[in-house]
Amino acid sequence: MSTSPGSSVNKARWLQLVFGIICMCMIANMQYGWTFFVNPIQERHGWDRAAIQVAFSIFIVTETWLVPVEGWFVDKYGPRIVVLFGGIMCGLAWVLNAYATSLAMLYVGAAVGGIGAGAVYGTCVGNSLKWFPDKRGLAAGLTAAGFGAGSALTVIPIQNMIKNQGYEAAFLYFGIGQGVIITLIALFLVAPKKSDVAAAVAKVVQSAREFSPKEMLTTPLFWVMYLMFVMMAAGGLMATAQLGPIAKDFGIADVPVSLIGITLPALTFAAAIDRVLNGLTRPFFGWVSDHIGRENTMFVAFAIEGVGIYALSILGHNPVLFVVLTGIVFFAWGEIYSLFPAMCGDAFGSKFATTNAGLLYTAKGTAALIVPFTSILTTATGSWHAVFVSAAVLNIVAALMALVILKPLRRSHAAAAQAQKLDAVPAE
Repeated sequence: MSTSPGSSVNKARWLQLVFGIICMCMIANMQYGWTFFVNPIQERHGWDRAAIQVAFSIFIVTETWLVPVEGWFVDKYGPRIVVLFGGIMCGLAWVLNAYATSLAMLYVGAAVGGIGAGAVYGTCVGNSLKWFPDKRGLAAGLTAAGFGAGSALTVIPIQNMIKNQGYEAAFLYFGIGQGVIITLIALFLVAPKKSDVAAAVAKVVQSAREFSPKEMLTTPLFWVMYLMFVMMAAGGLMATAQLGPIAKDFGIADVPVSLIGITLPALTFAAAIDRVLNGLTRPFFGWVSDHIGRENTMFVAFAIEGVGIYALSILGHNPVLFVVLTGIVFFAWGEIYSLFPAMCGDAFGSKFATTNAGLLYTAKGTAALIVPFTSILTTATGSWHAVFVSAAVLNIVAALMALVILKPLRRSHAAAAQAQKLDAVPAE
């Protein structure tokens, strides 16, 4: 069967990509919609903001650190059953949040949601890496874009429901709706056969052999990628979780901002634009990396992110600049969710792509452990400045690491893999 453009296989893989994107859109609110619930929860129950944000960290940790386990099931049994399970868990999580009357119950809901979201996220990204070995950056970017931008259309509806019916109603109705859609789409997901992608040829150098998860964990390349992922994810997760509190502390959350012919409160405007740009950046930089290389793309994007975060700390008290700069920050941050999985597939092969990418994705969970400390640091220093400066420094250092450390290390890894493959070929 041919995989040339227009063939049935080529159409099938794009259809699989669309299914994955839809599922990712459905779990997007679980992370990117969280910031709208923090203040209402605090006002309703009087819980400390830092204690509430522990739930966000629990969600991120369970979402990320269990992905390798879920990825193992995907590599062995296929994507359908794992996403079906994930959809049920995602729906249940927000129902629990809706009825949570204690921090303990809120934390349980966060854990359940993290397990479900991780099952969906890891499966869909891993499936895209397998179906598109020739366009991994673009495919992973489009899939991750569903997670980054999927909540854009529901920013205003969720805020309106919270305002008019309470945050509990928003958790309940959106949770059930999102869960049902995921479980239905899961029924149509399949993994590719080797013959389906045999004709796909990538411009970016691919591994000469398949690395098992155990083998991957013994390579220096993986751990450098992991460290850079943590450094980049920390700043972005801080902005994601704390966007609402930051706007409130800056005193601009409800200040009207007029841009591109639209007038909205600064926080609402920033959240909507951020979700769109955070989605667009993933396929954009993924596509760029398919052509100029992963490391070169990382340097450009990470540097923009570092400058954007620092500028936000200095100029963010201006409502218009707050909207613009948060957009830049999210645009230069979201690409980590296409660049790192794509590089992982390139360097370690397709056979164990879901599990391997899942192990790398746990770096996001490691970074999430830093988020609660941002509230503590802000309280101790009396401003967000120290948090912003720390995040900016991490991003700039990661940008330099992409060229100075990661690029030569990846070359030596590729050469070693080629040599190992040749050594494994029996002499005739």
